[in-house]
Amino acid sequence: MTGKFQRHNGAACLSTAAMLALLTLGAPDARAARPMITDDARVVDPKACQVESWARRNQDGTNEFWAQPACNFTGNLEVTVGGAVTRESGGSTRGSAQVLQGKTLFKPLDANGWGWGLALGTMRDPGAGGGRNWYGYVPASFSFLDDRFVLHANVGWQRDQGTRRNHVTWGLGSEAQLSERTFLIAETFGAADGKPHYQMGVRYWLVPERVQVDTTYGNRFGGGGDRWISVGLRLLSPAFLP
Repeated sequence: MTGKFQRHNGAACLSTAAMLALLTLGAPDARAARPMITDDARVVDPKACQVESWARRNQDGTNEFWAQPACNFTGNLEVTVGGAVTRESGGSTRGSAQVLQGKTLFKPLDANGWGWGLALGTMRDPGAGGGRNWYGYVPASFSFLDDRFVLHANVGWQRDQGTRRNHVTWGLGSEAQLSERTFLIAETFGAADGKPHYQMGVRYWLVPERVQVDTTYGNRFGGGGDRWISVGLRLLSPAFLP
């Protein structure tokens, strides 16, 4: 859920978690990568990298354009650096939501098993006063039917430097394999002191284990003007780092 958790600050939408989304990311099999905000107990393959990118259209007319590269340099430490450009409904464009995250696993997820890990990160939004938020969370995943159905659960903490308040964050998501290349995702996520959000969508491998596209619809339970749609592209490399 990395840079992937979402907060709204005026017209700007911030991913705090997983994001990744915000930051999370990819083994070449069924996993909670883009477009999920709820993170999984997997990391990028050793000595490999990936790039998750997406465009998001919010109900208030704001458009966000994201890119989150991630690499696994050591075999069990995934480092993600990401950011976004936000185009507001009036036409002005600015940078926002710079994210840096590290993620490691204590028990990797196996088929028909379970796994868990730890992610720590920071995010800064120059358009909202330049404040830097800090967060951490524990991702846990549970595999069923030889990875054809995977359940993910996150629990974490976020420090909002603007308000100097701490928040408990959480997420619960699922991936269901519909065909060899197609997956259905559904999730809900939020903070302990606010109404949760939900998101659902489809993920498809254009090139198995290398190129993936997705599309989603999300909203807040009970409405509240937080509706969005997104389309994304995810690229994964073979191992190439020294």
